[in-house]
Amino acid sequence: MNRHNLFGHLALAIAIIILAAFIGQMRHINWHTNDKPVVRDEPQQTAAAPEDADANDGDEAKDNDKDDAEVLVRFKPGTSDETINRITAQLNDRVEDRFENIDKEEMVIADEDGLDANEVAAEYRNQSEVLYAEPNAEINLDPSDEDATSAGEDNDNAASRTFNHAHPSDPMFDEQWSLDNHGTRGGLEGADISAVKAWEKTQGSQKVVVAVLDTGVDYTHVDLVHNIWTRPASLAPYHDNELGDFDDAHGFDASDMDGDPMDDNGHGTHCAGIVGAEGDNNDGIAGVNWQVEIMPLKFLDASGSGSVKDAIECINYAIARKQAGVNLRIISASWGSTMYSRALEDAIRRAGDEGILFVAAAGNSSSDNDRRPHYPSNYNLPNVISVAALTRKDELASFSNWGVKSVHIAAPGAEILSTWPNNQYEEHSGTSMATPEVSGVAALVLSLNPDMPVKDLRERLLTSVDKLPALEGRIASGGRINAARAVKAE
Repeated sequence: MNRHNLFGHLALAIAIIILAAFIGQMRHINWHTNDKPVVRDEPQQTAAAPEDADANDGDEAKDNDKDDAEVLVRFKPGTSDETINRITAQLNDRVEDRFENIDKEEMVIADEDGLDANEVAAEYRNQSEVLYAEPNAEINLDPSDEDATSAGEDNDNAASRTFNHAHPSDPMFDEQWSLDNHGTRGGLEGADISAVKAWEKTQGSQKVVVAVLDTGVDYTHVDLVHNIWTRPASLAPYHDNELGDFDDAHGFDASDMDGDPMDDNGHGTHCAGIVGAEGDNNDGIAGVNWQVEIMPLKFLDASGSGSVKDAIECINYAIARKQAGVNLRIISASWGSTMYSRALEDAIRRAGDEGILFVAAAGNSSSDNDRRPHYPSNYNLPNVISVAALTRKDELASFSNWGVKSVHIAAPGAEILSTWPNNQYEEHSGTSMATPEVSGVAALVLSLNPDMPVKDLRERLLTSVDKLPALEGRIASGGRINAARAVKAE
């Protein structure tokens, strides 16, 4: 072999070796690339892990409490702590929290075996000491019928309108058709809740506390700040035996497990303004109550999603504050799902035992709740009121659910102007908007009758309605809420 051939073969061999090494490296890269979908299942780990993280980090992520399946378990009355601890230990689970103010035998249990929630619930249902067990189901805001619109003047030149009665100084009040309907924007004059007449007798009271169980509330909003509940200096911060202490200056946040229920979605702030935006203050709008105390209870996150467990945590908090002397009489709940939860039903029942009315949205699926139940509005409890939505023409809104047996009352819920985070105002539609109208009227009644039992309060609201042909055979009361009649101003 001559020298030229020798060098040629040598160069070819080197090239083959380099090519083989390159192909091997590409296979190595592709193997790791195909692994990424596994890592994406735990984005909190991916975001935090360094580039040279150990391959076992994925296993460590499974230990994160948020990844463990959660179930809501109620043991039979009288079951000892020792028995409960024995059962959870045998099933390799842990007690995450107990709802002490609802029932000491009801608790959240987290699985540590990698099972799904249905499997864990089935394990507990097989225990003779267990009354019931269910997965911690997800809850989402009901979709509204219309997109939000910014507040502004309509083509009727609102500033030039005249009124036959005194009305508050709030500059946008004339756009609040639900409180005082003058027939503008295609509405029907008088198709409102008779708020102005009711205000001649009462404009509310800051001795009445209404909890808004939702996405939180912007408690710094100029039209809400003076009507937000603030924990009195004489009342100790909230304490939970499993979760610890919370500086609940203005309420409670179960979605982040802290004492700051600031709204990062907007829905809860909108509902709060309907209940109690400060009236006659030369700002924005007026609530059904000009004076009231709104307690924000946050269990839905920025996307409007939450869980049964977190809703119960908030109700448990509300009951604890009621037992500690806070005059919390109403929980306003503008959300729901078609999934039944016995644990949530028990929590709402317990709130009723403490004298708390639970006002719930009927839902926005244009369906009959008698046939397709919507919860929590469909819980057949003596402290629950289910609310349908009306248009400015006194017609059942096209999106609203109904049910002659399961939906109790109707209230304005289309194109409702109210507060929005960062000192804004928006119009929204839904039974979510109708619900705080009813909660607000209930608070007006309590401002005059502070000791009225829940049973009597509910009966007063349902028997003082304006009967409407559009609601006959579709709503139990057959009518729209009437604030003036409810407070006996007419």
